[in-house]
Amino acid sequence: MKDRTRFKRYTGGDPLAPPVDLAEALDAIGQDVMAGYSPERAMQEFLRRGGRDQRGLDDLARRVAERRRELLSKHNLDGTMQEVRELLDRAVLEERKQLARDAMMDDGDRALREMQLENLPPSPAAAVSELADYDWQSRQAREDFERIKDLLGRELLDQRFAGMKNALENATDADREAIQQMLGDLNELLEKRSRGEDTPEDFAEFMAEHGEFFPENPQSLDELLDTMAQRAAAAQRMLNSMTPEQRQELMELSAQAFGSPQLMESLARLDGNLQALRPGEDWGGSEQLDGGEGLGLGDGTGVFQDLADLDRLSEQLSQSYGGARMDDVDLDALARQLGTEAAVDARTLQELEKALRDGGTLRRGPDGQLRLTPKAMRQLGKALLRDVARRMSGRQGQRDLDKAGAAGERSGATREWQFGDTEPWDLPRTILNGVRRRAVDGTLDGGGPLLSIDDVEVQETEARTQAAVALLVDTSFSMAMDGRWVPMKRTALALHTLIRSRFRGDHLQLIGFGRHAEVMDIEQLTALDAMWDKGTNLHHALLLANRHFRKHPNAQPVLLIVTDGEPTSHLEASGEVYFSYPPHPLTIAYAVRELDNAARLGAQTTFFRLGEDPGLARFIEQMAQRVDGRMVSPELDDLGAAVVGSYLGSRDAGRGGGLGAGPRSPYRDWFGGRGFWVGE
Repeated sequence: MKDRTRFKRYTGGDPLAPPVDLAEALDAIGQDVMAGYSPERAMQEFLRRGGRDQRGLDDLARRVAERRRELLSKHNLDGTMQEVRELLDRAVLEERKQLARDAMMDDGDRALREMQLENLPPSPAAAVSELADYDWQSRQAREDFERIKDLLGRELLDQRFAGMKNALENATDADREAIQQMLGDLNELLEKRSRGEDTPEDFAEFMAEHGEFFPENPQSLDELLDTMAQRAAAAQRMLNSMTPEQRQELMELSAQAFGSPQLMESLARLDGNLQALRPGEDWGGSEQLDGGEGLGLGDGTGVFQDLADLDRLSEQLSQSYGGARMDDVDLDALARQLGTEAAVDARTLQELEKALRDGGTLRRGPDGQLRLTPKAMRQLGKALLRDVARRMSGRQGQRDLDKAGAAGERSGATREWQFGDTEPWDLPRTILNGVRRRAVDGTLDGGGPLLSIDDVEVQETEARTQAAVALLVDTSFSMAMDGRWVPMKRTALALHTLIRSRFRGDHLQLIGFGRHAEVMDIEQLTALDAMWDKGTNLHHALLLANRHFRKHPNAQPVLLIVTDGEPTSHLEASGEVYFSYPPHPLTIAYAVRELDNAARLGAQTTFFRLGEDPGLARFIEQMAQRVDGRMVSPELDDLGAAVVGSYLGSRDAGRGGGLGAGPRSPYRDWFGGRGFWVGE
């Protein structure tokens, strides 16, 4: 059986590189979304910034700009002229030496020749033109002068066909004739394309005869056109960048290329065909090259191609145009200009964007805009919940898990511990898990922890109680103005994730209140833009919360209120919003009345006061005392831990007689820890 195995160069980047870190990307995107960015913009911002161990688009764009500045400051366009000048000076010197040595030469003829050499014009182009018909006496001088013509021909071809300068060194007349034949056939093929008369067979026939001149091995005439037009446009931009004197000299010298004007005629015809077929190329640009390293025509064209590459890469990396995608970035061009490491960085960003778009993290809504998917919201919520757990675990007295029946009667089953569990540990299974882990790790004799959090199992219990939780979050303009917008959203998402993952029987309602109040789902709240309308309508929010409690008469009401201001608006009987600052007594009365209604429904109430306003502190403390509730004044970074802890404490307080009965929660001590002020 014939072996069909095929091998090719690996182009997938670093095979040992770690997979893209979606968790880090999702956390950063979620933060920006909560700050008011659209998911599309938030993703673009992350791709620009990069991650902890991943360079972003901004870094790649900076390196592209540095590479561009380096090219402009390193080179100049006098390379060909310098080389012509050196060959000309050497030819004249060798000719003078030969005239001085030749004793057989007529003195008059010698004097005439020496005078002609002495009075050559300073311009290399004019000098070469004047010496075109000179009868050289020195063989070395004649060869050097012929090399000028050969150099010009090779340079002119190298402008259009990369590598020609070296490939045609020491070219024979037959080689030059082959070049002329190729140029003639190529122009005919391009002119047939202009008339719409070319066929694939025409291209195949052309490549069969002249394919040696095209090492890129184009597979179609369009591919050949793209390659040649890009280089020809770069050659034109190089010509545009020369001074008028440089251009004039080049034009005069070009007539001497290969000792025949036929080459220039063919190349001019080729340039005209390429411009007609690819008018979208940049044929009119120019750059100022002020460096000390002179460039020949071919090398200069290559530099201008590099500059064009860098300009395209700069646009691609900016991702600032409509419909921009990371797949637009030309990895091959990036590798050519900045090296393979940069291309690997860009490929990783491409894979990251693809994973975010296609991996269930972002989806396009009915309005065509990208949104975080429920899966992404869960992942982000879990990350926030882990952060809450770390903050809570750092404070003494914040947990008390050694009491049986935390969530009901034991069922006899066990399971792995999860954040928020209040069930007792199953010590035999926990210790056995630790022994097994250390046996696998080879640390039974020491060297590792006796237990880790992954070893812990808890006893399953049958839930006996439910809670109806209303989280009221202030969405007034002061929350956004004072930097409390994102912590508020993080808090809501952490609590939502905890209840949906651990206490599924509880009923959570999120209520945002600014000038008016509104029930929101978690996706709506996390994507909510900052509201700049004045007003803090606690009255309306409490009306919605009490309606939620009445819908669940068999559940323990838990009322959690996050605010940074006193009530300044309320609902009139007509449904209109009334606003007044300072707060109108009627607004305060309406808010107090609904708070009393919540207390009559049995709600356990906690106020979370943000800000340092003493008047606000006194007002909220009085409101909390009125309904036997609590006031907590957390730092912004600890708001999520405070709200989650209060919720868990409210559940814990109900053990033994249903939620709401029994002693104050052990979380009370935790709330008195560093960074918090508690009023009861």
